[in-house]
Amino acid sequence: MESKKKITCPLLCAVSIAAIGSLQFGYNTGVINAPEKIIQAFFNQTLELRRGTPTSSELLTSLWSLSVAIFSVGGMIGSFSVGLFVNRFGRRNSMLLVNILAVVGGILMGFSKMAKAVEMLILGRFIIGLFCGLSTGFVPMYISEISPTALRGAFGTLNQLGIVVGILVAQIFGLKEIMGSESLWPLLLGFTVIPAILQCAALPFCPESPRFLLINKMEEEKAQAVLQKLRGTQDVAQDIQEMKEESAKMSQERKATVPELFRSPNYRQAIIIAIVLQLSQQLSGINAVFYYSTGIFEKAGVKQPVYATIGAGVVNTVFTVVSLFLVERAGRRTLHLVGLGGMALCAVLMTIALTLKDVLSWISYISIVAIFGFVAFFEIGPGPIPWFIVAELFSQGPRPAAVAVAGCSNWTSNFLVGMLFPYAEKLCGPYVFIIFIVFLVIFFVFTFFKVPETRGRTFEDISRGFEGQAEGSGAVATVEKSLMVELEGVGSANDVTSNI
Repeated sequence: MESKKKITCPLLCAVSIAAIGSLQFGYNTGVINAPEKIIQAFFNQTLELRRGTPTSSELLTSLWSLSVAIFSVGGMIGSFSVGLFVNRFGRRNSMLLVNILAVVGGILMGFSKMAKAVEMLILGRFIIGLFCGLSTGFVPMYISEISPTALRGAFGTLNQLGIVVGILVAQIFGLKEIMGSESLWPLLLGFTVIPAILQCAALPFCPESPRFLLINKMEEEKAQAVLQKLRGTQDVAQDIQEMKEESAKMSQERKATVPELFRSPNYRQAIIIAIVLQLSQQLSGINAVFYYSTGIFEKAGVKQPVYATIGAGVVNTVFTVVSLFLVERAGRRTLHLVGLGGMALCAVLMTIALTLKDVLSWISYISIVAIFGFVAFFEIGPGPIPWFIVAELFSQGPRPAAVAVAGCSNWTSNFLVGMLFPYAEKLCGPYVFIIFIVFLVIFFVFTFFKVPETRGRTFEDISRGFEGQAEGSGAVATVEKSLMVELEGVGSANDVTSNI
């Protein structure tokens, strides 16, 4: 039982090295915001030099919007392509392979100013988006498959920790005093090459996913050796047996394609839950807060808004660490509900603060507290949980397709929020966050009634619960249907070994 909770050096190293991919995603999400005016000036100078006439403000705005949005478009395509890589090359080798995209994208962005080529920057943003879209699928899947059941949630949260650390690093590096200057902004964008090279150097020393080795490649001896190394014990018979049972079940099923996830009653509810949880992350309003936090602080009357935004990034990081320690104690479902409820309350406070900012001078402090609280509650639940719970809801066969669908829905909603929020802000003014309050309430109700607790359960237990509900007949199916919200009653024998 103790080995189930044991954190070994090989396990910690493998998870940490994989999380560099998450850090890349966070860094490239936040890096474009700080040098906005400087990059627009580069666009203007380059096009004017090339065409000999001044560039219109409409064209500059369109090019800037394209530079920001093309990252999400690449992310959508990349996330939907996850299954093509992981089933053919494996989890670890896929992470290794796609770092080529990070290097190419970073080089294109880094040398765009020297080459006086706006196209290089935009193409680099697209390629780095492809890389990040693939990474958002590879990293959570790899971490969930190498982690012991009792630590799967805590290690899964490291994926989100990598993202928020990347955002914070981008915010700090983007300061004018560091790399957010007119001369150094290409280095700021091209910096993404360094973590890519570091991960390429370190990944060959990490093991392949034992589940991939045994279930997909039928290499039991290699899988056993990897498990013994990761678990720090020779006795891995229970893990091997669980994988064999999953492999036997997978061989009897039809290949789980994306359409099959929606057609099959065994997968339908799980994929709907996965998609809604991803939407709850993006439509909660968190990206609106981060994309436009500096402007929100300015409108609330805050002096030095850039540093207030970095403060929000620090809160982001601290509460992700808090979630890491809570997720295996409180459970995924509980933390997600607490996060959604807390964010809704903070969004109400934010709306009040923005409405009364011209009436009450001290209301700007309420705005800061509301934004920091909003960010903190996001990292308690809706930030980390949707990424790794998708991998938990599905067995080995349908998992790559499910991760691809969920990831694509996340990137699509991210893109839509980024594109539509400025228009919503102009239309609604200080009441813009009411839109997100409505979404948060809807997601809270859905989570309360539909999302199961997966803490301490094996992948097989969780998928069996959905199959029991899909069958809808027989005593076993009836019992499992009544326990979909709280799966802890399913498989009580496993509960003894994975009790936390």
